[in-house]
Amino acid sequence: MAATQLNRAIDFVRDAVGEAGALWWRFFDWLALVEWRQLYLIWFLALVTGFFFAVSEPAIWFVLISFAVKVLAGGKRRAELLAREASDKANVANLERRLMEAQMATLQAQVEPHFLFNTLALIGQLIETDQKEAARVHGNLIEYLRASLPQMRSKGGKGVGGTLGKQVELSRAYLAIMQARMKERLAVRFEVPDFLGSAPFPPMMLQTLIENAIKHGLEPKVSGGAIMVRAHVEGATLHVDVCDDGVGIDLHAGEGVGLANIRERLALLYGKAAELAIEIPPGGGACVSIRLPYRMTEDD
Repeated sequence: MAATQLNRAIDFVRDAVGEAGALWWRFFDWLALVEWRQLYLIWFLALVTGFFFAVSEPAIWFVLISFAVKVLAGGKRRAELLAREASDKANVANLERRLMEAQMATLQAQVEPHFLFNTLALIGQLIETDQKEAARVHGNLIEYLRASLPQMRSKGGKGVGGTLGKQVELSRAYLAIMQARMKERLAVRFEVPDFLGSAPFPPMMLQTLIENAIKHGLEPKVSGGAIMVRAHVEGATLHVDVCDDGVGIDLHAGEGVGLANIRERLALLYGKAAELAIEIPPGGGACVSIRLPYRMTEDD
């Protein structure tokens, strides 16, 4: 019985000491962070309250102890707390960056197989009908992949990892493959000034717009049509447009995976500074535009 009471007393003392230590460190951290002006006001209120209720001695001791702690150790503790806070914020920022990179890799991975499967299916069809043309498309595909795979796997910079010039080059290779499939039903025109070639531009976005224009605009049209790729700068914004004269687009219908991925990738890369705009030209068809902050080179 006596041993049990002794154990309880020891536990009580241990808990009391632990709680007192926790309260002390909270008080210590508060003193380290509180501004002197606020502390002066608190001291004044403590002294007035102490004299009013005839407990001036504890109030005086509070002022003296808090002053000594603030002067002797407050600066060092404040620096430690601010450094810990900065470290925590840096860790959160690093986790957010890694999450963004993982999200972008997932979104981009959804685009890559789409193009490859379509091209391999085209080669399979041509093998049965035109073996020379199949060999030509196969060669174009090899050249395309040799140039594009490093960009698909790019992890540099802000996740952009490409330039507009490179994306135009890859789009030309892609359209050469598609022209082999659609022949005279597909006409292509590029209006991209040379000086914009060095401007940073996210990989695969331009090709996705072209794929979307062919699939939803030109392929359903018996006579096919034309695709125009153009780029220009307005103010500090780079506009990259893909326009077609196909069957048009229903602005009230839901977006497909390709356009939805572009919107999400733009949001991850640029926030509200970039957008994907869809317009219907007066002559019919559709025009989809990627608009993002313009930089002359990746180093700007």
